[in-house]
Amino acid sequence: MSAIRAAISGIGAWVPEDRLTNADLEAMVATSAEWIVSRTGIHERRILREPGCGASYMAIKAVEELLGRAQISALEVDGLIVTTVTPDHKFPSTASLVCGALGLGRAFAFDLNATCSGFLYALEVGRRFIESGAYRRIIVVSSEMMSSITDYRDRSSCILFGDGAAAVLLEPSRRFGIEDIMLGCDGAGAKNIIVRGGGSALPLTAENLDEGLQYFWQDGTVVFKHAVQSMEAACAGILARNNLGADDVRWAVAHQANLRIITSVAQRLKLPPEKMLENVQTRGNTSSASVPLCLYDHREALAPGDRVLLTAFGSGYTWGSALLTWGADLPPDRA
Repeated sequence: MSAIRAAISGIGAWVPEDRLTNADLEAMVATSAEWIVSRTGIHERRILREPGCGASYMAIKAVEELLGRAQISALEVDGLIVTTVTPDHKFPSTASLVCGALGLGRAFAFDLNATCSGFLYALEVGRRFIESGAYRRIIVVSSEMMSSITDYRDRSSCILFGDGAAAVLLEPSRRFGIEDIMLGCDGAGAKNIIVRGGGSALPLTAENLDEGLQYFWQDGTVVFKHAVQSMEAACAGILARNNLGADDVRWAVAHQANLRIITSVAQRLKLPPEKMLENVQTRGNTSSASVPLCLYDHREALAPGDRVLLTAFGSGYTWGSALLTWGADLPPDRA
């Protein structure tokens, strides 16, 4: 009998209505729409502007849609993992806020921060919960309000980021699901993608607020190189470990950071462009939400049995890859 896997049996997402276009950015900083597209491939991104709303607000919306699509109740969920670098508060966890709002009364809940690789890290954790046999339904929701840590005076970074959330339901399966996951981290690169102020090492003060230390900062040239190299190596490694090649992959989703990065990874792996699923053009970089949000946006193209390759890279440095067979063993009333 085949082993139990954790399969993605449902997916939901939510993005704000407000769009921040390249034309809008032209009026804010010294840049041009043509330059933004040539450097990043991004045309617009969504921004959460509702007062008092943060990552939990978007996560709640995404999980609500997921529960509706999956046709299960909140009390049937065993666990909730929220990935975010933009939590509502230092504590309580964003996951606990989502649980409270949705009535997930039986679920354990916690936040996980692996920056842009967070979804893959959470998939690995959720997968192990399912494979252990101790739990049957785990939700992973990635929710990022990147606008809250973006310096709109910095033309090199403010063009990149958008807000959004996406959630997946993991359930046991014998035919479909996660085949393998590889994760990595190299702390030597931590200084190259960072929010320098606001933590215990450098609490925010009036002085460092004026310096903008509460905002995202990166060494773009260095990060670009490491992102391409790390995602290529993660994908090549997981394919080799499973005796597969690029021809065995039906679809691939790379972290939607920058179209040039995505294209470079595909070229190095010899993956045809038509196999690469993208939404960076209209979503921008939504950090850990980018991979599941891209899956959601292309859900109609994904068919049961399709082998999907996922990869991501983020601050830390963190990176990872995942191989899965799309589909789930569903009872007739949920098929």
